[in-house]
Order: sequence, then C-alpha cells, then structure tokens
Amino acid sequence: MEKTRTRFAPSPTGYMHIGNLRTAIFEYLIAKHDNGDFLLRIEDTDQNRKVEGAVDFIYNTLSLCGFKIDEGPFNEGKYGPYIQSERLDLYKKYAHELVEKGAAYYCFCDEERLERLREVASLNKQAFMYDGCCRKLTKEEAEEKIKNGESYVIRQKMPKEGQTVVKDLVYGEVVIDNSVLEDQILLKSDGYPTYNFANVVDDHLMEITHVVRGKEYLDQTAKYNLLYEAFGWEKPIYAHVAMVLGEDGTKLSKRNGDASFMDLYNDGYLPEAIVNYLVLLGWSPESNQEVFSMEELIKEFNPNRISKSSSQYDVKKLNWFNAIYIKNMELDKYVEFVLPFLKEGYDLSGKSEEWIKHLLSIYQSHISYGKQIVDEVKLFFEDEVSLDEECQEFIKQEGIDKTISVFKDEINAISDWNVENITNAINNTKEKAEVKGKMLYMPIRIKVSGIMHGPELPDTIYLLGKDTVLKRLG
Repeated sequence: MEKTRTRFAPSPTGYMHIGNLRTAIFEYLIAKHDNGDFLLRIEDTDQNRKVEGAVDFIYNTLSLCGFKIDEGPFNEGKYGPYIQSERLDLYKKYAHELVEKGAAYYCFCDEERLERLREVASLNKQAFMYDGCCRKLTKEEAEEKIKNGESYVIRQKMPKEGQTVVKDLVYGEVVIDNSVLEDQILLKSDGYPTYNFANVVDDHLMEITHVVRGKEYLDQTAKYNLLYEAFGWEKPIYAHVAMVLGEDGTKLSKRNGDASFMDLYNDGYLPEAIVNYLVLLGWSPESNQEVFSMEELIKEFNPNRISKSSSQYDVKKLNWFNAIYIKNMELDKYVEFVLPFLKEGYDLSGKSEEWIKHLLSIYQSHISYGKQIVDEVKLFFEDEVSLDEECQEFIKQEGIDKTISVFKDEINAISDWNVENITNAINNTKEKAEVKGKMLYMPIRIKVSGIMHGPELPDTIYLLGKDTVLKRLG
C-alpha cells in the first residue's frame, strides 16, 4: 500500500487566513492519521503577490500550530525543489510533452484579441471562454510562428462533448459537462506555469496521494483529471471542503477585516485552541467530544466526516475554546503567557513579582484571550472608580451604608494585610451588620472596585491594598 502524502501549498503573501489554515489542518491530519508525510510547497507562480520573508512566516505559523513538516523548502526531501519558481524547467518540459501528445496546443492570440472576446462576452452577458482559435493551427504553422519569434502560451485542449466525472471524498461522484471547460492556459508567455498546471505536475512528481481544496474549485478538478489522463498518471484522492464564512455570512477575507492566524495569536489566542476550534468548522468526530489534543485529533480524524455545508466563523465559540485552554494551563506557564499583555497595558514599576503573579492568577478563569487581561484589571491601576447606573442604584438600598461602615472598621483594624485576614473581616461584617449573600458581597465589591461582579473578593481587596480600599470605602 502506498504511503499517504499530503501537501499544504500556500502562496507566499505574508499572512495565513483562517480558511487556509483549516485546509492545512485537514491535510495534516489525513497524513498523520495514516502515519504519512506532510509536505509544504510554496506556490509563487504569481511573482507580483510575493512578500519578502513569507516562507519563514508560514513555517513559523505551522510550527506554532504543532505541525511537523516532513518536507519543504527548509528541509528538502528527494522531491524538491519545493518552491515552484525553482521548478520552471519541469513545467516547460511537461507542457511541451502535452503538445506532442495532442492534449495541448500553442496559442498566439494577443491580449488585444482576447480583450475583444471578453467585451463580446460581457455584452452578451456570458462568462468569457477562449474560443479555441489556435486549436486549428497545424504543427507546421505553429512551428513557423515560433521560429518568427511570436509570443505564445500553451493551452490545454479540452474535449467539447461528453462529461468528466470527479470522485470526491466529501461530495461523492460529481459530473461536469465538458462543454463548460475552457481551454485553460498551462504555460504563460513568460515561461511561468499557471496555478492549475503546476499543481498537477507537482502533485504527481511529489507522489501526493490526497488533495484537500475548497469546494469552489470542484468544477476545476475536471480539468485536473483530464491532465492526469493525458499524461497517463494516477489521480490523487480529492476532498473538497465547503468554505468558512465570516461572522457576517460572507466569504472570509482580510479585506473584510476578518482575523488572520497572526491577528489572533497576537491578541493572545493559543495556537492549540485555534487548531481545535478550526478543525470542528466543517468536520465532526464520532463522539460528542469537543476539546482535543493534537494526538487525539490525529487518532480520530476521518475525512469522510467532513461536512458538505459551509461553516461560520464564530468568535464567541473560539473564545469558549480558548478560555478552556487558558484555564487548564499551569500557573507559571499562564503567567508567562499573559504577562506581556499586562506590561504593554500598564506601568508595573513598583509592583512586586508576587503581586503581579497573584493578580494574574485570579483572572485565569475569567479571561478568554491574553489581551483581555488589560481591560479586566484596569480597576487595579486607576486612582478613582466611577459607578455605572446599575451600581449606583444598588448601593442606594436600605442598610447598605451600615454594611460599608462596619466593613471599613474591620479593614481598619487589620494589622497584617493578607487574604486570610480580609476574609475574616468580611465574615465579621456578616455577623455584625447581619447581612449575607448578595447584600454582603455586592456593596463591598461595588465600593472598592466599581463593578458588580469579578474574581474572588478577598483577593481583589488584598491586591488593591489597604490604603486604596479605605479611600474607596469613603
């Protein structure tokens, strides 16, 4: 049985959006479930979009997500090079081979003629398709034009009748009418291959067994299959996945302000939580389990359980996942993770390590992402607190003044400032003011912190410090 080999083949454009990363996750899990290989290939045939340093960026992103890249530009195996712009001679060789086989042809139509065809199609409200003008040229005519230095592209010769069947793990057998398939360009006049052609050549030469692509490319796969058949090559197994929609229901895109992986990472989302969330966008396990380690995902992943329906990116659900991962971190690791956000938001000079660690620890169960800590802890860095309308209404209730007065006396009497003595002060207030529950805790919390709900009250009071608490109690 042949070894399972998948590839992630992004363009080096500088960032990785959520939909791209989810495709990479599916490809990785398919390979690793079968103890196979996961390759990284860089598709840089569109040199205009290339961003300096993007390959390092892609490696770093995949590494952060826990992927082991078995072969790629920085760790080449026997199938390299793994950057398409370094494989141009291969594409030329195979494009010309298709011409020899009669499955492709030289096309000499200039941009002016193609533009006229586009205008006609637009006037007729039809999708533009090349009219096959150069298909009629004889071999001798084409060779004469090449000898005269005329610029050309190589186009795939599509059948104009019948149907092509695409077998897909997600959608089953999909039948495409050949009449809708354009004679696509395989090799451009500058010697660069088109995305579609380079993909087929590379996937074959790199012995890729499974290809995961967006559902929107399903029709294009008929062209791929016809190329495989023209070469006499074995086709890979396809899994087309429905797209991830943004929160507004439109296609995810950076232009719409949708987050990329690095946006999320820089805001304090944990890569393992992002991966866990994304894998469940369009795939479901056999059990009701939602939180998975990478090892569990590798064991459980079955591409036959990929959904046919689009899924919607939901930041609330991502926050839920991330909060679970934050809550489960060891305290020291959590402090190390969240401290840079705190440092960026506030001046910590004069604050002891013990104080900072204590502060961060009481919010471990209260934050969904790292950057959120800045808003959550602002009451510890403000001189004054301002009460919202709800808080103001609450502390107007009868008996609250007495509770605050008793509590202030109890706080004043503390000589050794620690959480245990503060807890005792709250309990003493309960007895002396004859209040309990909400009528005990909420007035105290509102007066000292300005909010109705928060982390443990004795810890909050301890961290604020005795002078600040007495000042806020009035």
